[in-house]
Amino acid sequence: MTYANLQSVQPKFTALADPTRRTVFEIVAKGPHPVTRIAAQLSVSRPAVSQHLKVLMDAGLVTRRPSGRNNIYQAEPASIADLRQYLDTLWSEVLSRFEAEMMKDGKDA
Repeated sequence: MTYANLQSVQPKFTALADPTRRTVFEIVAKGPHPVTRIAAQLSVSRPAVSQHLKVLMDAGLVTRRPSGRNNIYQAEPASIADLRQYLDTLWSEVLSRFEAEMMKDGKDA
């Protein structure tokens, strides 16, 4: 994984670093919700939920669509795929290094 790829997912990791924001994201990842339904599941105010959603939207993790007087928020699948790809690549590199070390240790024995 190159540094450039890390830079592209860094805002997503930063957005998800906050526990409340992560919970908000988990709620919208289960399906589209208006702010009121999200706030009803948390112990924070509706304006606070809106601020958390804004950060998630700015990071590209959540999208918003108007529906009557409400805005409906949902997880952005492409953005989640970016995070997964980054983590999968990182994990593959870790496993490759581990395998190389195991092979090296086997030759030394």
